Amino acid sequence: MEKTLIYREKEEFKEVHFVLKNASAKQFYEFSFELDDFPNIRIKNVANLQETGLTFENNTISGIPYVNSLHDLDIEFYHIHDEKSTEIKKVHLLVNADPKDLWKNIPADPDAVFYKPDETSYKGRFLDKKITVASKRGRSHAHEGKFRDDDFAVKELPGNWNIVSVSDGAGSAPMAREGSRLAVVAVNNFFSSEDILHAVEKNSKDLYASSSSEIQSKAKENVIRLLYEGVLHAYRVLDQTAAEHSFSIKDLHTTLIFALAKKFDFGYVILSFGVGDCPINLISPDFSEVRLLNRMDVGEFGGGTRFITMKEIFNDDIVSRFGITCVNDFSYLVLMTDGIYDPKFMTESQLENIESWKVFFDDLAGNNDDRAKVDFINDTHIDQQLLTWTDFWSRGNHDDRTLAIIY
Repeated sequence: MEKTLIYREKEEFKEVHFVLKNASAKQFYEFSFELDDFPNIRIKNVANLQETGLTFENNTISGIPYVNSLHDLDIEFYHIHDEKSTEIKKVHLLVNADPKDLWKNIPADPDAVFYKPDETSYKGRFLDKKITVASKRGRSHAHEGKFRDDDFAVKELPGNWNIVSVSDGAGSAPMAREGSRLAVVAVNNFFSSEDILHAVEKNSKDLYASSSSEIQSKAKENVIRLLYEGVLHAYRVLDQTAAEHSFSIKDLHTTLIFALAKKFDFGYVILSFGVGDCPINLISPDFSEVRLLNRMDVGEFGGGTRFITMKEIFNDDIVSRFGITCVNDFSYLVLMTDGIYDPKFMTESQLENIESWKVFFDDLAGNNDDRAKVDFINDTHIDQQLLTWTDFWSRGNHDDRTLAIIY
């Protein structure tokens, strides 16, 4: 009777239809066998896993499969009352192709005018904190051998000021790659002037250290005027470059955001500007609050993207594009292009939702399909880690990606 029962339970296990969930090449996979209906059956091993790149341990298949294929696996199992007799149950595992492999990665022409690398990254100091930036060409551009149109620039300025600028060149503009580079370099260079920074600093102090509302009001007006002059300078550099090369300035269309900052006795002053759909966000020290520091050209502006190369942005409404913020401290200051914003936040409202930012930083911490982790503590290779992370897969989102994080 005991042998009959053992035989029957083993045969029932052989006949049960096990469907292993499909895996995807180069993405972490995990499948656990549920044996509640077979309390006397134990799985000893799963054979033929070596060719997949997966391993079996504690009733679980896991790992990152190498390539797409249909694999025949042998489940080696036994009955607890007949441990010496091992049986085989055959199952199939389908590993789907990595969608990334379907996209070509054609290098941009190194001999072309205004050449720029397909990707770049940076790490360094920013105020009394650190900064890392990564900029990567999107798959849509890589597939056709086109250039990365995003760009960024980080600069330490006189008087312990720092600036980080990010730009996103318009895909429809033939020289957008140079437009984005010129924009960030021009605005950073403008604020490299000691005279201009002295004026910015004096008015920043008056704004936050003076008790006179009249002085504060005048100081705010002066700060915005100085920021305006910096933005206008960037426009003029783009306009002049277009003229020198017999381009239309439209050929250089690009968005622009920047954060100019300094730590004072009374707190961190962060002066910001934005045109286009790239956000600047400030997260509180305890991660309880997030602020969007610039006006974004989405929503009512969704039908007509705005660029720094458009003269019409320099009207009375431009004042709403500037931000003046003072905080005692912060955990992160983040600037990004829509190549990051669109897949990770999707809507402008999510940029001011702290729960969305918790999910975002959880993603950066490695909770993603690629297990790509950006380590803000052991940050020796953080710039390369961030560059690797920006290669994430998001269906339908293949634009250039640039992300700057001050931490």
